[in-house]
Amino acid sequence: MSREPVGASSGGRLFGTDGVRGVAGRDLTAELAMDLSVAAAHVLGDAGAFHASVGRRGRPIAVVGRDPRASGEFLEAAVVAGLASSGVDVLRLGVLPTPAVAYLTNALGADLGVMLSASHNPAPDNGIKFFTRGGYKLPDAVENEIEQRLGEKWDRPVGPAVGRVREAYGEADRYVSHLLTTLPHRLDGLRIVVDCAHGAAHMVAPEALLRAGAAVETIGAAPDGLNINDGVGSTHLTPLREAVVERGADLGIAYDGDADRCLAVTAEGEEIDGDQIMAILALAMHADGRLAKDTVVATVMSNLGFKIALREAGLSVVETTVGDRYVLEAMQDGGYNLGGEQSGHVIMLDHATTGDGLLTSLHLMAEVARQGRSLGELASVMTKLPQVLVNVRDVAKSKASAPELRAAVAEAEAGLGETGRVLIRPSGTEPMIRVMVEAASQDQASTVADRLARVVREVCG
Repeated sequence: MSREPVGASSGGRLFGTDGVRGVAGRDLTAELAMDLSVAAAHVLGDAGAFHASVGRRGRPIAVVGRDPRASGEFLEAAVVAGLASSGVDVLRLGVLPTPAVAYLTNALGADLGVMLSASHNPAPDNGIKFFTRGGYKLPDAVENEIEQRLGEKWDRPVGPAVGRVREAYGEADRYVSHLLTTLPHRLDGLRIVVDCAHGAAHMVAPEALLRAGAAVETIGAAPDGLNINDGVGSTHLTPLREAVVERGADLGIAYDGDADRCLAVTAEGEEIDGDQIMAILALAMHADGRLAKDTVVATVMSNLGFKIALREAGLSVVETTVGDRYVLEAMQDGGYNLGGEQSGHVIMLDHATTGDGLLTSLHLMAEVARQGRSLGELASVMTKLPQVLVNVRDVAKSKASAPELRAAVAEAEAGLGETGRVLIRPSGTEPMIRVMVEAASQDQASTVADRLARVVREVCG
């Protein structure tokens, strides 16, 4: 099995692996959104703690963005009210991708950032995630402190001490301009289809790609508040595949609802996942001497083919548990500048503090344009091993390390040899254990996964 990964699960906390999420209006209410914002203002927006270090006087500053979900309208109002009533000045960014909010938190010198989005989830869901000064996601300890301070008594500012609110929609251009300054090569000559998932990137993504020189056609770029991720985006690639092939495009890019991830398809309609994207970027950065310590950070879910390809290129892989926040932590701790997940969360730490689908896609397409080769050719640098994932539901997660199960895993791995692996992982949010098997053939992977799933049911049921 893979060595013990870096990171930890979120347990039973209010905060999950990526902020606080739930069905808007039922789980994630306006009252909870306001209370969370008040607590976050007290933890992250303390004027004495932050402003003395930068020589700025006055109230703390927060930036607030959202995706186009209908529920984002009332949740934004609640968040802004909570922050301003706590004495925080608020800049309303409007509809922008999550990584844009992270970037602008830093670029505008804000004390905290807030993004309202449930990423790739359906429209009824929504979520709140916070960024610290500098645009970084919160560590567990800070999230715990925010939870602990929910509902505490506090002295409410009055008169000139209350926060002021203003619109800052024009800051979207600052984000797009930043992305363009990072490009190693323009995209002139490329014909691209972009699926914006009816989400947060529906305005900035086409604009950035056009300004980078590409000929751009869009799908999934007409949000109505209810259609986000509905049959489109990075979790539903069929419309993009069809559009790329029908229109004779060079490639296609699909974002999720908040555009912190992306996947791609080739001119022939073949999917290019996060592992393949990272492999392409890693080799390009290595060739230019830009890949820090010749190492990429990936999660335990990355395909074994990815690790083999990088090893053959003389590069190293550091593994973490699932979650881009843990990828980022490992990158910061080890001094690495490229990491990500198979799902398409890719972090390019030289240019961003979080996964950024638009940034990733721009650099991927820049490499296609620079080399003058198709995306399919570039992706052939790695061979994906067949991977089977079985979710065994309604079982006791606490028994995932039972001796009987460990023995069954060891036996399976011995049979797979160097061309396969097994990963048994309890779900972080459900009574479920995930069984993942990679093998030299699809049949072998399926057979081993089914056998281990039966063992999980017997031992943990």
